[in-house]
Amino acid sequence: MKTNYFKLSLIGILFLGLIGLQYACESSTFEEASGIVTNPSYNKNVKPIMTNNCTGCHNGVDEFSLLTYEDVKDNTQNGNLLCRIKGTACGEIMPPTGKMNTTRIAIIENWAANNYPLD
Repeated sequence: MKTNYFKLSLIGILFLGLIGLQYACESSTFEEASGIVTNPSYNKNVKPIMTNNCTGCHNGVDEFSLLTYEDVKDNTQNGNLLCRIKGTACGEIMPPTGKMNTTRIAIIENWAANNYPLD
């Protein structure tokens, strides 16, 4: 008898999980589900990345500031920002706590490819 209750409980839990997963997938966009943002803007997508990963050090005090839209745009256009966060042969990888995940890097690359929209 105990085995039957266990099996029924397990089947019930799996069934409810599948139903929940179905509703979660239906209510999310592809971008939300995958982390891919095809049309990012500075204020909505890039600035939070800079705030969480960069501006603690690159805050306008040194020559490599990432505090403003213009700072980030200029350092992306000259190749320095993407080179540093991608870890290519241009110096120390940033941020120093470890390489950014590929989703964040792709957001910055897509922002640049779309001519650096502010909003």
